[in-house]
Amino acid sequence: MNPPLDISQNKPLLWLMAIACGLCAGANYYCQPLIHSIQQYFNVPESQVALTVTFAQVSYALGLLFIVPVGDIVNKTKFIPVLMFFAAIGLLLCAFAVNLPMLWVGTIIAGLFSVAAQVLIPLATMAVKPEKTGEVVGFLMSGLLVGLLLSTSLAGLLSNLFNWKLIYAVSAVLMLIIAFLLKSKLPHVPIMKMSYAKIFQSMGHLLKQEPRLLYRALVGGFAFAAMSILFSTIAVLLTSEPFNLPDVLVGVATLIGVFGALSTTKIGKIADRGHTKALTWIGITILAISWGFLYFGGQSLISYVIGYGIINFGLATVHSSNQNIIFRLRPDAKSRINSIYMTIYFIGGACGSALGIYAWHHGGWAMTCVAGLCLVIGSAFFALLDMLYHSKVQTA
Repeated sequence: MNPPLDISQNKPLLWLMAIACGLCAGANYYCQPLIHSIQQYFNVPESQVALTVTFAQVSYALGLLFIVPVGDIVNKTKFIPVLMFFAAIGLLLCAFAVNLPMLWVGTIIAGLFSVAAQVLIPLATMAVKPEKTGEVVGFLMSGLLVGLLLSTSLAGLLSNLFNWKLIYAVSAVLMLIIAFLLKSKLPHVPIMKMSYAKIFQSMGHLLKQEPRLLYRALVGGFAFAAMSILFSTIAVLLTSEPFNLPDVLVGVATLIGVFGALSTTKIGKIADRGHTKALTWIGITILAISWGFLYFGGQSLISYVIGYGIINFGLATVHSSNQNIIFRLRPDAKSRINSIYMTIYFIGGACGSALGIYAWHHGGWAMTCVAGLCLVIGSAFFALLDMLYHSKVQTA
């Protein structure tokens, strides 16, 4: 029997969905603390291994663009477990990779299909009362972000205790188990009758009809790019002088971000009460402050950890505010709206990762921090445009 359509009170299902979101998010980030170990294992240049992070995010962005919109026109109850199954296949390829190209192929497959989380979230917003949207999305985002952060810690721990490949194998098995459990528990929601080709035509119309969607996507994209600079540089910074940390401690250093991730449910509740503008500017301010701590973190591990925790909280605040706004724009097109938003969001992440590598190799940690702050300024610029547009619409 399927659960009732209002799932806000169905805590076991929400927890299962949150775990699924966490597993899907983690699938793209295991490589971050493992770059040094992978480089030694395959005996290739570190810069090539660092590209694994970018491949993960680019493939995820492609999945967001070409796979997530399908959620509006198919049975999500079947679609989500199928996506998770193929993501597990990608993780298994990574676990048994015999060379770096094979790891890249597995990473790309896992990235493409782990977008299951971004089909789950719109489904949840369609199965709750409107006034509960922010709270439920925040809860699922907590699961996603905690999964992302724990993935790096567990990857480092298992790498130190056993082998860097073990995290991929364990994650693949867990992904298959959760997919099986979800198949019989997910709620059925309305399906639109539309061809695959028309999905993209309608997405173009959405961008024209809903300027706030584009503005908010760019706010999120620049904010996530600022955070993603750390994804491609954390391992090379903390495993070199003056820190010389092993993989396991690189992962542990990121655990401070869990506090920011756990805040998304509370942030969602505040956003539900109409405080999205204030939350956006608070989040952007926190992002800017974090780069001050991160700059001094080039020589102080304590400062780096504080900065990492603050930047996670700032990003969670901005992202939760954005999602609260966009999911209210067009209730009949939530998967497509999420696809547009998250595609731009993760393109920003991929660009941030690539920019982090470039800045590191051309100006060291100081240049990396300058790049991060510039991206925060970009996020603030589009937040200002969104605020001006929204004020104009309200006074019209």
